[in-house]
Amino acid sequence: MSKASLLKMTDISKSFASNVVLKGIDLELGEGEVVALLGENGAGKSTLIKILGGIYRADAGGIYINGEKKEISSAAAAGANGIRIIHQEIILVPDRSIAANVFLGREYRSRLGMIDYKRMQRETQEVIDEFHLNLDASALVRDLSIGMQQLVEIIKAISADAKIVVMDEPTSSLSQGEAETLFRIIEILQKKKVGIIYISHRLEELFRITDRIMVMRDGKTVGDVKTKDAEKEQLINLMVGRELSNYYTRNEHPLRGVSLEVKGLSHEKYFKNVNFKANYGEIVGFAGLVGARRTELMKTIFGTLSKKDGEILLDGKKIEIKRPKDAIDAGIVYVSEDRRGEGLVLLNDVEFNMGLVCLKDFVKGIHVNKPAWRSMVEEYRKKFSIKITSPKQRAGLLSGGNQQKIVLSKWLAKGPKVIILDEPTRGIDVGSKSEIYAIIDELASMGTSIIMVSSELPEIINMCNRCYIMCEGRITGEMKQEEFSQEIIMKYATDSLEHIR
Repeated sequence: MSKASLLKMTDISKSFASNVVLKGIDLELGEGEVVALLGENGAGKSTLIKILGGIYRADAGGIYINGEKKEISSAAAAGANGIRIIHQEIILVPDRSIAANVFLGREYRSRLGMIDYKRMQRETQEVIDEFHLNLDASALVRDLSIGMQQLVEIIKAISADAKIVVMDEPTSSLSQGEAETLFRIIEILQKKKVGIIYISHRLEELFRITDRIMVMRDGKTVGDVKTKDAEKEQLINLMVGRELSNYYTRNEHPLRGVSLEVKGLSHEKYFKNVNFKANYGEIVGFAGLVGARRTELMKTIFGTLSKKDGEILLDGKKIEIKRPKDAIDAGIVYVSEDRRGEGLVLLNDVEFNMGLVCLKDFVKGIHVNKPAWRSMVEEYRKKFSIKITSPKQRAGLLSGGNQQKIVLSKWLAKGPKVIILDEPTRGIDVGSKSEIYAIIDELASMGTSIIMVSSELPEIINMCNRCYIMCEGRITGEMKQEEFSQEIIMKYATDSLEHIR
């Protein structure tokens, strides 16, 4: 390695009972180097990082920082050795300021023992200004967008004099502009000789910002290549252990008439005068940046939010949707982007989650038709290749891809006419993504009307028949499949309606 060695993890192994999770992993990180950790969910990435962060102890192997062997037996020990992990889930106190969150647990105190808020705010603002962020250190976290909260997590890590920073899916909640800010921060950190381990399923990002890509599969390292020498297909094949000849699955399906039509739909706060149509057998995309209000639009159609004006028509007939039950009864279902918070009961099992929407089909009074319920679960387990140890396995213990398949199964068991998919592959590995795409295409072939909200333009371009683009609560463009272009979609997504006109 040309850059001075900052971190070495050698021959790291870890088992949980009889389940062997890591099998002799080696990882090396140089000063100012960005190394991607790539692999499907369940490959062992999270366990490896938790060992580095002091959450787990390795069964075998060693951790060396600047050539010296270290015992990382706790999160505090990791912090003392300059290791900071930025988790995908935001862990901030919403009703406290940015500065208070940045210094949480390591507050400055005056001679009298009082918290020195002024000093914390001053130093936080210095870091914010250094990275050219449009933030005020005194602002409350709850007033920030999810994307800006993610950047606060990053500020929190680097302000503590971190030498090794782990970023776990850092752009999953960021707009394109916020992602560009993150990439600029990474470049500055590299100049400061900070080493970065970057975990992401978005291959385009890895080719842009990393020096090396280490690929894991089934607890082993199956590839460690310089980014400049890597190819996308090579990385995908290494991850899944097989060739994905049809990563995206999109076949031509006959359109069978208009299913859903929205006319002049408005919300008091989020969007105004939205009009669109979707056909049976069609996949309609909704593109846009964070803050475009696509999710709010879909939640209004589903009845989670209340409309101010406008009409929703199904099969040409006006329907009144005041709550989700009205939408479900009409044949419209919504698969939330937050599958863990809104899609699943994580502490309950797979069987319970799959049957949640169709309880009336299986429960009559005090009688539960267990054979029919289990038959439905088994049908979708086989159909979608859901990897579970048993139907009684807790949903929260499954990978993101398997969780998403369970959420889809839950709604499909209801036999909907229209399925709204909000960021259906967020945080899912490439192998599971490919399987989800095949499921979506199959649903379209059966005549189901599919509306897909996605922030990944390749997903929109390769899966959708048509695409609507939103900006600031308005539809600013509509494109057919043959017109798709990332550049034009981004133009619509960043221009206001007035500019388009």
